[in-house]
Amino acid sequence: MTTAQTPPRDRLLLFVGSLCYLGFVPVASGTVAVAVAGIPLYLLLVKVAQLGWPAYIAFTSAFTLFSIYIAGQADRVLNEKDSKKNVIDELPGYLIALVGLPVTWQIIVAAFFLERAIDIAKVPPANWIEKKLPGGWGVVLDDVVAGLYTLGILHVAVRFFPALFGA
Repeated sequence: MTTAQTPPRDRLLLFVGSLCYLGFVPVASGTVAVAVAGIPLYLLLVKVAQLGWPAYIAFTSAFTLFSIYIAGQADRVLNEKDSKKNVIDELPGYLIALVGLPVTWQIIVAAFFLERAIDIAKVPPANWIEKKLPGGWGVVLDDVVAGLYTLGILHVAVRFFPALFGA
């Protein structure tokens, strides 16, 4: 973690990148981050703020760019590439996975498990993106790929099996 000699800016970057230190959970920190921060953020955006899909997409796009910057900086502070402590990258993928879908608990849960599985498996081109793109770009965009795969799968599934997803 950081020490008293770590500059305040770096401590702040690590605090944000680790999502209030959720990244320091010893097991499955990315999954914990999505469960504790991603799902509530999604519900806040669609239920509380009642963002329509265009505003939701704009927020998610801006948040993805913010995450790229923070992930790159937090990895610099940690002196690690795609550190497991740096979990802000998990949220854009989850938020992307839900674009344009009905807001039901079944879809929220399905998106959670499917996006996490695809992200962990590093389905191509995510594995290439993670290895080849520099800094926060590789860290975040592999999660974006997982979110896009999940989004496609869920849209097809909801179209053909709406009752299964509470739609």
